[in-house]
Amino acid sequence: MTTELLRIAGLNAWYGESHILHGVDLTVNQGEVVTLLGRNGAGRTTTMRAIVGLTGSRTGSIQVAGQETIKLAPHRIARLGVGYCPEERGIFASLSAEENLMLPPVVAPGGMSVDDIYAMFPNLKERANSPGTRLSGGEQQMLAVARILRTGARLLLLDEISEGLAPVIVQKLAEMILTLKAKGYTIVLVEQNFRFAAPLADRFYIMEHGRIVRQFKQAELKQNMGMLQEYLGV
Repeated sequence: MTTELLRIAGLNAWYGESHILHGVDLTVNQGEVVTLLGRNGAGRTTTMRAIVGLTGSRTGSIQVAGQETIKLAPHRIARLGVGYCPEERGIFASLSAEENLMLPPVVAPGGMSVDDIYAMFPNLKERANSPGTRLSGGEQQMLAVARILRTGARLLLLDEISEGLAPVIVQKLAEMILTLKAKGYTIVLVEQNFRFAAPLADRFYIMEHGRIVRQFKQAELKQNMGMLQEYLGV
């Protein structure tokens, strides 16, 4: 039996007068890794931001574990166990790596301890006292994800976490996602790096012009490569 953790139906979203999402429908089951694919400007990041209430306005339905959230404030959505890691990472330069890690509040029970996080990210333990500006891009990305894991979030929204990073770091992030999946986390990825996302996801949604245009499962990946070339140029 699969348990639906996230259900989006008829989602429209705006920034000011700009209408970005046009009736998005998607579901994510508990323990799944789902990837949103599409070209820049397709609406993938806006979908993530809409889930956590960070767009200008939203209509439609977004249910987290069966609870309607479309009218909830972002801090109340977070307390349902939703963690968002934006593309810009948001590492505070004036704080050490460990101070950055401890900054977000606990929003739900069951978050990872600092020791658990350091076991998963040994680089962060080594750099615990280093200022945020001294961390490499890969270390900053690990820290951005680690902050969410401490809060107790179980639905992780990860936006372009592999962008601009060396292949060895990208491989470590892939291993991290597989480890988190094995621990029962549910993950939604926005990724431009198809080679990174392809082996990790259980299911794929393709977005174009603020709409979901195709979806398919991991087992159907090979037969959909022609279609992916058409939509993504991969």
